[in-house]
Amino acid sequence: MVRPNQLLHPQREPVAVRPAATVLLLRDSPQGLEVLMTRRSASASFAPGAYVFPGGGIDAADAQAHDQARRRASQSELHLTQAIAAIRESYEELGVLLAYRSDGALAGAAEVARLDRQQALLTQCAAQGLTLAADQVFVLAHWITDRDLPRRFDVPFLVARMPEGQVPVADNAEQFDPVWVRPADALARHAAGDFFMIFPTIRTLERLRTFATVEAVLQACAQTEEPLFTSCPRGGFIAGKDVRYMEHESAFGELALVCPDGQMLHHLDWRSDQPVPLLNNLQRLTAPNPGVMTGPGTNSYMVGDALSGYVVIDPGPEDPEHTERLWRACGGDIRLIVCTHSHADHSPGARPLQDLCRTRTPQQVPPVLGLSSAPTARAASHFVPDRELAHGERLTLQGGGSTHTLQVVHTPGHAANHLCLVLEEDGLLFSGDHILNGSTTMIDPPDGDMGDYLDSLDALSAACQTHGIEFILPAHGYVLGHATAAIAQLKAHRLKREAKVLAAMQAQPGGTPEDWVRHAYDDVPERMWPLAKRSLLAHVARLESLAPGQTV
Repeated sequence: MVRPNQLLHPQREPVAVRPAATVLLLRDSPQGLEVLMTRRSASASFAPGAYVFPGGGIDAADAQAHDQARRRASQSELHLTQAIAAIRESYEELGVLLAYRSDGALAGAAEVARLDRQQALLTQCAAQGLTLAADQVFVLAHWITDRDLPRRFDVPFLVARMPEGQVPVADNAEQFDPVWVRPADALARHAAGDFFMIFPTIRTLERLRTFATVEAVLQACAQTEEPLFTSCPRGGFIAGKDVRYMEHESAFGELALVCPDGQMLHHLDWRSDQPVPLLNNLQRLTAPNPGVMTGPGTNSYMVGDALSGYVVIDPGPEDPEHTERLWRACGGDIRLIVCTHSHADHSPGARPLQDLCRTRTPQQVPPVLGLSSAPTARAASHFVPDRELAHGERLTLQGGGSTHTLQVVHTPGHAANHLCLVLEEDGLLFSGDHILNGSTTMIDPPDGDMGDYLDSLDALSAACQTHGIEFILPAHGYVLGHATAAIAQLKAHRLKREAKVLAAMQAQPGGTPEDWVRHAYDDVPERMWPLAKRSLLAHVARLESLAPGQTV
């Protein structure tokens, strides 16, 4: 866990959440699945003017009305209360009633006409022998309002089929202009600027548009009483504009590291002109070498502070301006230069940075540390450090009462001389190219080895458990959160890919690697297949090592 004194921003307690419920009323149409949406009042305290699904806060009476509702055997007490609240809100806001008549049929327009929307729904249903159809309401998603907002809600997004014969009529107080819309059309209209929606609505519609019919949605939800997805988004800025991310999206982990309490303060723009502070003892400067293999560029990290001095991790390619910026970001007080491996976008900047220190601070020339490139490395990846690092070795900075300890973890796989670093006091993993954000690293034999790569993932997972590591800082891309889960997901992805490679080889035993790539990487753009072929060869080598002497 990151030490509180290393956080950039003062800690704060986000506003407490209020329980609420929202329901997506669905119907089938000749054009496809449609959902009922309404426009919130322009004076509403939350999401004014936005198109939303009907819903609102959960009342105490909702939890006390379980005997007035029909439920599924697997429906929990909490989900029953939420369904009752959603039914009540859909009636109060749109005049749509999900209920059964005494004969067991679903209520229609006649039953709705006998009710008064200005009176309590539950009391009226009891008087008219109506039972709430909570068993027809399913959980689709679970949203918790972003930590930075002044009003926050804990909201299940529920789904139900629109009752036949009923027509939605807005209350014209909280909700206006009910409209049936296909999810894809709502998203297109929002993008065009004439159908404003907030982030959870947008992301829910993005998931919903993958379903063709109401029945398909309900069946997917009926398989489990748990939400298909859960999120408490985080926000930051790109090009000065507010952006939001769910847990599985690339920038979520970085926002969790820099602004753990949800403060809207972090800018996610990729900067090669100046360092980006991530913690008080951590800065990132991205080299100006974006590309297919490097993403937004190679991340150089600076660990330490003005009192302890700095360790520079991965000084990047040989680029005089990048080298100068690294030196300045550290105030010239660079104690160590560490290269995670010897590839051309990571280590060539080490000697120029050392030479700059020798010129400007000759009394303190930092050694270049790492592992020498193996004989299997390509010529452009030749590298010899001033001193070889040993697995488990600790590099320590101290000053001003703070200690920053980097432990070395040898992680061959992407390269034979690859290593990662654990910042022990703050539970951070510097993963070099072994783990990336937004893509999977290439394993290029003979210096790359798929068996070693997978074994190293296991070693990193164990290190995360030992050191309580929450965040991974890759050489390309934003910070990753949920470190152990991210590693497990990456390994699962690699093994799934290997299964596709094996299937391709078995289907075409006389095929070439080019033939196998076409099938094993059919979900990857064809322009990437020449690069994918290198990792395929690494998978082939591993498969052959697992079954020596056998014909695959």
